[in-house]
Amino acid sequence: MITPVLPTYARADLEFERGEGPYLFTTDGTRYLDFGAGIAVNALGYSHPDLIAALTEQAHKVWHLSNIYRIPGQEKLAKQLIDATFADTVFFTNSGAEALECAIKMARKYHYAGGNPERTDLITFEGAFHGRTLATIAAGGNAKYLEGFGPAMPGFVQVPFGDVKAIKAAIGPKTAGVLIEPLQGEGGIRVLPNEALREIRKLCDEAGILLILDEVQTGFGRTGKLFAHELAGVTPDIMPVAKALGGGFPVGACLATEAAARGMVAGTHGSTYGGNPLAMAVAGAAVGLMTKPAFLEHVRSMGVKLSQKLAQLADEHPTIIDSVRGQALMLGIKTKVPNTELVEALRAEHMLTVGASDNVVRLLPPLIIDETHLDEAMTKLGNACKALEAKAAKGAVA
Repeated sequence: MITPVLPTYARADLEFERGEGPYLFTTDGTRYLDFGAGIAVNALGYSHPDLIAALTEQAHKVWHLSNIYRIPGQEKLAKQLIDATFADTVFFTNSGAEALECAIKMARKYHYAGGNPERTDLITFEGAFHGRTLATIAAGGNAKYLEGFGPAMPGFVQVPFGDVKAIKAAIGPKTAGVLIEPLQGEGGIRVLPNEALREIRKLCDEAGILLILDEVQTGFGRTGKLFAHELAGVTPDIMPVAKALGGGFPVGACLATEAAARGMVAGTHGSTYGGNPLAMAVAGAAVGLMTKPAFLEHVRSMGVKLSQKLAQLADEHPTIIDSVRGQALMLGIKTKVPNTELVEALRAEHMLTVGASDNVVRLLPPLIIDETHLDEAMTKLGNACKALEAKAAKGAVA
């Protein structure tokens, strides 16, 4: 018999009642150190007082307004984002996948408005993850997510991740742009080299096509910069964001230059809930915190220390850990055992992590962690590795 909640998730048998800082608590009070952060969503941890205050204040006013009317919170947050980025304009959504849908439509409309309606294809990359809608699973190209949903939506040409020569060869008369994650999350914490991103930007400029950077997971400080593309010194034409944007409240956005948005006039796109007053209030408070220089400096500092500690852990447990990769507080442990085993062993130590492709365990802690949390995490990681080593030794004897 089917469960009341559609069984599309392989859920862990854990229930959490509340959260505080980087910790989650079960109904019986057991505390877990959360180094998954709702898959990079709860960047400011749990129960942050500024977010609670913003939500509570707005909840006493108005929750939802139709986009038929002006929504001052949208205008305020859009200005915050524009002042902090390359963008000239912002469309607000409820999720990252919706932000990607807006980006895809915008890229096609850009060329249509410019007299090139045949330019509809986006070059995408192996290992990518852009969401679960029909368009975004086609963009990602993962057979597991495409299976059973009929023919893949056309308009996406996939090449090896970061392969500049393959991108150049793939650009043709139907190409509208390049859609890429500066650092693949679901794909296994695979970093696009800065030089490769600079070369991709140059290719796009030369071909008259758009560069779309999916910073849904990398955005808002996760890599030590407000956005990962800043590390390469380039800017995109369009950038979908979400996850950390609302500090846990569902909200996304599609940022763009004025030129890239030239075709998006009244009636070309819309959303019932996107940019609602509650989301705008919370996201405004979150962005205000995450754009402070001291906040980003803290992320970089914690990222360096965590990377150093993980390198030492890898030296101590060479049969469990193959390598460590990533940037700042978006790190991945590539394991020599199934990554699910390390995730489970950490769960037994009351630490939460997230799996990824390429046999990687993602570490995506709240960005507000301090050194005591790093030390606690390393103790739990060390214990988990020892437990897996003991399991392997027992199996060898048997």
